[in-house]
Amino acid sequence: MKTLDDWILEPLLTIRRFLHIVFLFAPVILTSPALVLGSEVTVEDTTGSIWWYDLLATRMEKAGPSFIKLAQWIASRTDLFPMALCTRLSKLHSNVDPHPFSYTKKVLETRFGRPLDDIFLEFDPEPLGVGAIAQVYKGKLRPEIVLTRADIRDDFMVDKRAVTLDCVTVTDDATGQTMDVHTAVAIKVIHPKARQIVRRDLKIMMAFATLLDWIPTMHWLSLPDEVRVFGSMMKDQLDLRIEGHHLDKFNYLFRDDSDIRFPMPFMYFSSRDVLVEEYEKGVPLGIFLTQAAGLKRKQQQGDPPSTGVFDHKIASIGLNTFLYMLIAYNFVHADLHPGNIMVRFYKPSAYHPFQIALAKLMNRELKDDGDVAVKRVLDVKDDPDRFQQVLEELDQDGYVPQLVMIDAGLVNELNDTNRRNFLDLFAAVAKFDGYRVGELMVERCQSPQQVIQPELFALRMQNLILGLKQHTFHLGAVKIGSLLSEVRNMVRAHHVKLEGDFINVVVGIMLLEGIGRQLDPGLDLFKNALPVLRKYGIQDGGKNTIEGMKDVQEHGVMSPHWIKVWIFLELRSWLVRNTRENEWLKLCSIRSISIVVVLDETPRVCC
Repeated sequence: MKTLDDWILEPLLTIRRFLHIVFLFAPVILTSPALVLGSEVTVEDTTGSIWWYDLLATRMEKAGPSFIKLAQWIASRTDLFPMALCTRLSKLHSNVDPHPFSYTKKVLETRFGRPLDDIFLEFDPEPLGVGAIAQVYKGKLRPEIVLTRADIRDDFMVDKRAVTLDCVTVTDDATGQTMDVHTAVAIKVIHPKARQIVRRDLKIMMAFATLLDWIPTMHWLSLPDEVRVFGSMMKDQLDLRIEGHHLDKFNYLFRDDSDIRFPMPFMYFSSRDVLVEEYEKGVPLGIFLTQAAGLKRKQQQGDPPSTGVFDHKIASIGLNTFLYMLIAYNFVHADLHPGNIMVRFYKPSAYHPFQIALAKLMNRELKDDGDVAVKRVLDVKDDPDRFQQVLEELDQDGYVPQLVMIDAGLVNELNDTNRRNFLDLFAAVAKFDGYRVGELMVERCQSPQQVIQPELFALRMQNLILGLKQHTFHLGAVKIGSLLSEVRNMVRAHHVKLEGDFINVVVGIMLLEGIGRQLDPGLDLFKNALPVLRKYGIQDGGKNTIEGMKDVQEHGVMSPHWIKVWIFLELRSWLVRNTRENEWLKLCSIRSISIVVVLDETPRVCC
């Protein structure tokens, strides 16, 4: 039977899907000459190309989940595709109809081995959200499901976490002890036949990519390789246990950081088709961005300058979290758009060790009304004045914001080469050594032999970086996102093809800085990086600093280890803080800084 499916039925279904795709995209192919028609809109776009991008986006949306995911992935590869196209594709969202609740019920009952009513005290059949691959529900596990397993009960107990509205009070039959447990969970369930559909679509995409690769002007894109990368990404998303392991790791890495949290996954309840995780209630970040835009419009109309109560703090937390992921942990959430970030509120006093110990001693509940605070904010989200008033009241009551990052199915972990490439770019902005970093990007790209005018690329990079000198490196005035955007355009124009993970990190910085500047226009990427670099340098007993110095000694002046960036930024911070602008500008004119390390002597910096 399996042979029949593999050799007859599956090929027939793939052919049927192929014909459907051809029918959908035939108008896109036939109208491709429009790319060079019409009046010029930007340097690389015409009115004809803009129209064609819109047509392509519409067809990709109609083609189904795999092509919507492909569109979102293309939107992240702004180094390969025109910015106008990426902007349109980035706005595509899944319009997949939710799968029937009967299917969800069957999957969950199979996973737990019991009827749904015996698993959940409450279960909302209406999905919280429907994505291209899966949909999410909210439910409350029955306490007996939790308490009968000694190996998992601690994950649900109220211990260091305070009591919330979602807690359930139960009595342990064995001890007669009354206790509070967190039983509210989010349940993600894979769509039926999602794997089969994605597998067929990937075969079709590979066929198209192979054909396009024969066109000489398209060869530098290495489209078959890109389809393989995209296919690997899709396959990871089709196993929900991978997302659970990512959440586990994020929770471990940020276990001591009260400013950020990730949902706790419950892997013992999860499988390839089901992910059960802690339910998080928060205010979507998009609401804060909308409010910040409203305040900016009022300022433009003559109102005095003002910012939201927590805007600066939220922007700083978001950027700091990304920098810790990148610098300290090399484990970066790869899908950090506003829809995957929420804001909660908590009182630090409720989590103080003394308060926790006192509550235990007096046998009383330690309550945190953070979920009540979230509800108060959500109730007034459509009234800008009342929204700001409620936030001011929360601030006066001692609440502080906390970011919740969800949907961690995709992460970036840079290999040694990509990490070195990124560090070169990061260090070059700090040291104004644009020409050398341009050379290194050409040397380390996937196909150096296909780069167009590498010398001109390095000169353009030098000119771009040196242009920052006019700001005397007060980076509050320099938009790093805009800088990286220009670098991305140069990379595409000169066919400097970089690794996807490297580009995803660059896109992540652009996105996070863009979000942060909407909330805090003076956000300074390098200022925020300094505390992270300091912590990174001293963690594990200073092991990273020692290794970094060895790296500099071994590889010489252009070694891109974080230790070099750290020392340079410390110098920059000290010079700017002491307003020694002439010394700073003189220092900026030096092409590089070398760190001479003698293992049995004190390290010294030599210019």
